[in-house]
Amino acid sequence: MMYPKNTIYIIGNSKSQQNNPITQIYNIFFIGFVVEKNSGIILDADASFILQSSINFIKSLFVGRSMEEDINQIIEEIEARYFGSSQKAIIVAFKDAHKKYLQIKNGKKNIEEIP
Repeated sequence: MMYPKNTIYIIGNSKSQQNNPITQIYNIFFIGFVVEKNSGIILDADASFILQSSINFIKSLFVGRSMEEDINQIIEEIEARYFGSSQKAIIVAFKDAHKKYLQIKNGKKNIEEIP
C-alpha cells in the first residue's frame, strides 16, 4: 500500500507482561501508525502481535480515528473491547505514539529530538 506524502509513520513502544509471548519473541511491544500529519487521522496501524486476528482487531480500533481528538474514546474502547494480556501495553504504546505525534506536529523533525 502506498501512502500520501502528507503522512507520517510513528511507532509507540511499551512493555508487555513477562509471561506474554510477545515479550518472549520481540522483547518489547510496539504499534506502528500511519497518520495524516495535519489532521491526525490514523490511516493504518500494525502491531507486534503474533495472531493475525489480534492485528486486525487493533486496526479496527484505530484506523479512521483521530490521533488528536479521539484519544480518550480510543482508550475507553480498548478497555471495553480488548481483553488480552496486552491491554495495558496497547494503551501505553498508543499514548507514546500520541506524544510523538504532537511533538512532530509542533516542529520536532528528528527522532533524536523526541524524548
